[in-house]
Amino acid sequence: MEWIDTHCHLDEDAFTQDCADAVQRAVDAGVVAMVAIGITLDSCRRVLELTQRFPQVYAAVGLHPNYVSAAEPDDWKQIVELVKSPKVIGLGETGLDQYWDHSPLELQVDYFDRHLELSQQTGLPFIVHCRNAEEQVVTQLRRQASRSPLNGVMHAFCGSAETAAACLELGMYLSIGGMVTFKKNETLRQVAATIPLDRLLVETDAPYLAPTPFRGKRNEPAHVRLTAACLAELYGVSKEEIAGATTSNARRLFRLP
Repeated sequence: MEWIDTHCHLDEDAFTQDCADAVQRAVDAGVVAMVAIGITLDSCRRVLELTQRFPQVYAAVGLHPNYVSAAEPDDWKQIVELVKSPKVIGLGETGLDQYWDHSPLELQVDYFDRHLELSQQTGLPFIVHCRNAEEQVVTQLRRQASRSPLNGVMHAFCGSAETAAACLELGMYLSIGGMVTFKKNETLRQVAATIPLDRLLVETDAPYLAPTPFRGKRNEPAHVRLTAACLAELYGVSKEEIAGATTSNARRLFRLP
């Protein structure tokens, strides 16, 4: 079976000592590609360095909503330049976060629009972070979709059935992470089971949100297969079918070979 971890943060300090080992464990577990996500300009530069070190690692570049208030005036221009790098396959993560009070909502909205417009200009898919902001995110996506078709994914989706349906209607993919394996997340499992197989992705968000039985420990890309195993049970299909569908979907969305 082949897997693609569509969202991980391999440039985080948690991987400073053993990033190469973590990548190798993922490869040994059947992970054929990992999308390393940038969240600040410096982070984006680090993930691009990782793409040069590891053939299985690709990059998404952007400014996370929690960090846009700390961005320098020239940072966005430099992100746009980084998009030209050959192993950049996505934009973000972007979106809205009203759980943390790190950036004013109007500034988050501005940068979310910038990512969406850059996606429409370049054809690269965008990656959405959404926390305590489902209604606002859907409204902004609908506004952009009225101008041009959307090409993106809801990262670590844990929203409502209504939000899932709205995003699917807009042509989005939904990516499921380790939270779906948590014992008390029955509601998320019920929502996840409604996602059509041809719009489903899997991710780790490593080093965060490790699936059961590693909850509370550092997550890493090799663990993506544990989340996938949970999804196979939910869908009533084999792990091979989940692997085939999610890997095919990731290759299609991110234009991977």
